[in-house]
Amino acid sequence: MALACPHTRISIKRPRVAPPRAGLFSFLTAPISNKAETRNALKEQLLERLEGLNRGASATVDDKAEVERLASSLEKLNPTSQPLRAPQLLSGKWRLLYTTSAAILATNRPPPLRPQGPIFQTIDVEKLKARNNETWPFFNQVSADLSPLSTNKVAVQFRTFKLLGFISITAPPSARGELSVTYLDDTLRISRGDKGNLFVLDMADRSVRLE
Repeated sequence: MALACPHTRISIKRPRVAPPRAGLFSFLTAPISNKAETRNALKEQLLERLEGLNRGASATVDDKAEVERLASSLEKLNPTSQPLRAPQLLSGKWRLLYTTSAAILATNRPPPLRPQGPIFQTIDVEKLKARNNETWPFFNQVSADLSPLSTNKVAVQFRTFKLLGFISITAPPSARGELSVTYLDDTLRISRGDKGNLFVLDMADRSVRLE
C-alpha cells in the first residue's frame, strides 16, 4: 500500500545554514604560505632579540622572558616534527646563539675566564654521536653518544672531556642527560635539555660529520 498518492508533490524546506564566522577555524585552515610567513617573521624577531645578549650571558630577566616567548611561539610552528628522521637537516655543525645554561656560559666565572669565541655543537644522526666544543681561549671539548628516546628526543651519555684542546678525561657514567629538538628547519634549531635549559643554534656547516 502506498503511503502517498504518486501525483502528490511534496516540498521540503531545508533550513538555512549560516556561513561560519570569519576566523573561527583560521588557525586550522590557514594557508601553508601564511604559516611559513609567520614562522619567518618570528625567526627574524628571535634573531634580532638575541643580538647583544652574548649568548645569554648578558641577558636580563626581561630579555630571557622575551626570548622564551619567541622560542615557544616558533616551537608551535615547528616544520619538522620528527627531527631524528631528518638527518639532512639535523646533522652538521651548529653554532650556539643563546642558552640559559649557566654551566655552558660559565657565568660563575669572571668575564675574562668565560668562553670568548664561538661555541659549536656537531650532531651526526647516522652515527648517533655529538660533540660540543668551545673555541678561543680554552678550546674545551666534550664528546657524547646519543640514544633515541623518541623521534625528537635523545639520551646523552658523555664519553670524553678534552681540556685546553689536548688533555683528555674519561667522563664518568653519571655524566648524562637528555636533549629534545623542539624546532628544526634548514638554518635554525631550538632544543631543550632535561634540566629545563633552552638552546638556540644556527647551522654553521652542514657537511661536518663525526668519526
